[in-house]
Amino acid sequence: MKSYLELKVPIRYEDSWFSELRDLLDGVDIRWQRGYYHITMAFLDFAPDHVNLNPGLNGILDDAIAPSITFDKLDAFASGYHRQVIHLTTTEAPEDFLALVKDIRRYFLDKGCEIQSDFRLHVTLGRVQDPRMNVRKLQDIISQVDLPSFTMELKDVEYRVFRGKTLGTWQLAQ
Repeated sequence: MKSYLELKVPIRYEDSWFSELRDLLDGVDIRWQRGYYHITMAFLDFAPDHVNLNPGLNGILDDAIAPSITFDKLDAFASGYHRQVIHLTTTEAPEDFLALVKDIRRYFLDKGCEIQSDFRLHVTLGRVQDPRMNVRKLQDIISQVDLPSFTMELKDVEYRVFRGKTLGTWQLAQ
């Protein structure tokens, strides 16, 4: 079963910087994310059906402190042939948050899960499927957006089946 653990990020599609980004990319074939913004802490390409992962996640997440992350950068990366991801990120990831992600990923691996992708702190805003675009062109356009730096305390965590139901929810301590 494919599943993932996400940290919810309460940004809004209507935020002015997000509108400015969409306006600058008008005419480009992009599937914009509408709600459900999050940081994927771990994407499990396989999780054994016979293993309940929630008790171990309870142990890790019950003691975790909600990270304060300052978002200050828009960027893009390649995601397959003629596809890119436009995302929101930070130039200074909090060390305690990175340690939490590392602990979670180690726990999943110890339980027999398979994780193929490395962790990349990002919030997906849109998926570009336009053969006229590449990462460099996107970055040039994205750099024109007036993104205000903003800090958010992120406390809501969900473990979900990929394109399916929620398997567990947690609220990190503040």
